[in-house]
Amino acid sequence: MKRSEVQMDQQNVTVSLPAQLLREARHLAVDQGLSLSRFVALLLQERVESSRRRKEALARQRRLLQQGLPLGTRGKVNWDRESLHER
Repeated sequence: MKRSEVQMDQQNVTVSLPAQLLREARHLAVDQGLSLSRFVALLLQERVESSRRRKEALARQRRLLQQGLPLGTRGKVNWDRESLHER
């Protein structure tokens, strides 16, 4: 997500974090020129989008598995076990 993107409606939340984690997160945010709030929002947005893309990819894979792939046989088996193992 880019910093220039339009922001949605904001809602305040209270989050409890370990002190050391909070200190390190603040430093990371400052290093990127972001407020801690914006830094956390971007991390959450990235995680949510990643989860959504993963679910969509799994759904596509399931559809492909259900449809099957064209193997050039048009659904007909033209061989048997013995002919496959002939030398």
